[in-house]
Amino acid sequence: MSEDIRPIVIKRIKKGGGGHHGGAWKLAYADFVTAMMAFFLLMWLLGSTSNGDLKGLAEYFQNPLKVGLSGGSGAGDATSILKGGGRDLTSSAGQVKRGDVEAERRARTTEELRKEFERRERVSLTELKNHIQKLIEDSVNLRQFKDQLVMDVTTEGLRIQILDEKNRPMFDTGSDELKPYSQEILREIGKALNAVPNKVSFSGHTDAAQYSGGERGFSNWELSADRANAARREMITGGMDENKVLRVVGLSSTVLFDKNDPLSPSNRRINIVVLNKRTEEAMLTESGDADVTVDVPDETAPAPAPENGGK
Repeated sequence: MSEDIRPIVIKRIKKGGGGHHGGAWKLAYADFVTAMMAFFLLMWLLGSTSNGDLKGLAEYFQNPLKVGLSGGSGAGDATSILKGGGRDLTSSAGQVKRGDVEAERRARTTEELRKEFERRERVSLTELKNHIQKLIEDSVNLRQFKDQLVMDVTTEGLRIQILDEKNRPMFDTGSDELKPYSQEILREIGKALNAVPNKVSFSGHTDAAQYSGGERGFSNWELSADRANAARREMITGGMDENKVLRVVGLSSTVLFDKNDPLSPSNRRINIVVLNKRTEEAMLTESGDADVTVDVPDETAPAPAPENGGK
């Protein structure tokens, strides 16, 4: 064999192992990070989704075939009041139900309408007050009694107070007999009240002078009730609609006009209140479903003369 011909030797280097020094772990780590991103994204979506949408998702995963075949119920509107369309008032937007928002809006609108009604009603009662004042001022017979007529708009409505004066009482002493000029005043007021639809309340008042028999017999309670009813009858005679009467009461001397002088003639008066709607509803609620509540005293009971007189 020639020395120039040498055998070809092939060296094969085997690289074994490598372990953690390889690149396979990078793929696994990338998959893990991707999975974690998907998980946190899912958590964020669930946290920001309304309860109504979550219920729809739950329905889908519980019964996907029903949703796929028929749609509608089970696709998020399982609790919808309006099937197949419309807004679901039971669904939620954030933490507030749409139905709650609609109810609050309706309540706010109702309250605004009520306030507007009360404002207009107050204007109407003020106009009625001015009209009655003009009637008294324009009448030659009634003008001299205008100082005995006190009118103001209160929280209950238009209050009209007709007061006694020392030398010009509305009634005879210890009696419910009206003086002629008192009859004329009441009739004019009665006709004027027909201009408004409001109900009317009557209350009779006396001074603090007591009857000789005290409170056990005929007393200021009966007398004040008799006088209130006499005023009611006179106004109806003058043309006031009798269905306007809601309440007639006698309050004796419990509510004094002149608190500094319980025996003052001004404490002997008739109060006529043209009731606003709120007060009327309160009275009707208090007295049940009766349309008219009238305190009618025993007309057969004797009416002895008062001990101090001047009631």
